[in-house]
Amino acid sequence: MSEAIEYKGYTIKIETEDQPMNPREDFDCNLGTMVCFHNRYSLGDKNPGLRSEDYKGWKEMIAAVEKEKGPIVWLPLYLYDHSGITINTTGFNHVDSGHWDWGQLGFIYITYEKARKEYGWKVINKARVEKLKEYLLGEVETYDDYLTGNVYYYTIELPDGTEDDTCGGYYGSDHEKSGLMEQAKNAIDCDITHRLKTEGVQTELALVGA
Repeated sequence: MSEAIEYKGYTIKIETEDQPMNPREDFDCNLGTMVCFHNRYSLGDKNPGLRSEDYKGWKEMIAAVEKEKGPIVWLPLYLYDHSGITINTTGFNHVDSGHWDWGQLGFIYITYEKARKEYGWKVINKARVEKLKEYLLGEVETYDDYLTGNVYYYTIELPDGTEDDTCGGYYGSDHEKSGLMEQAKNAIDCDITHRLKTEGVQTELALVGA
């Protein structure tokens, strides 16, 4: 997928990344622990410290985590495997009501202890539990973007047609939400300011497309 967006006489070219970073392996900012088991795919966090064969089901495994880690907030993870793989926390009845190509893959959780350290909370009430669930949903969405190839980078084309700044690692097709557009426009605004100061570029350049 590629697209081009004009901004102040510049062109922002957006392309899909061929080899995006794995957010479960290459990021160190995840608060959630993603526990996944599959006989063909290596998914989720590499060392969740659990083995599926040690438990009779998900409930028993989650209970064991709570016994060891203390209270947790968790969400189930489901995998749909059909011409590619995708995950979510709600299941795929809307595309496969017979459960032929999907099922529960695991779960993602965050401990109360880790949440308290991160947010400085002393008490975790119902509203904060919901906030933590929203946070975990965000981690799952980012990982799904990685699995489905929904990761992008931009290149800025100057008014003379030459290419300048490039930056990648934006997850999700909403380029405003991912921050891609904001970063690209900021880079263009900085370039315009720099040129006006150092090269005497006409001020009209800054007004093009404003």
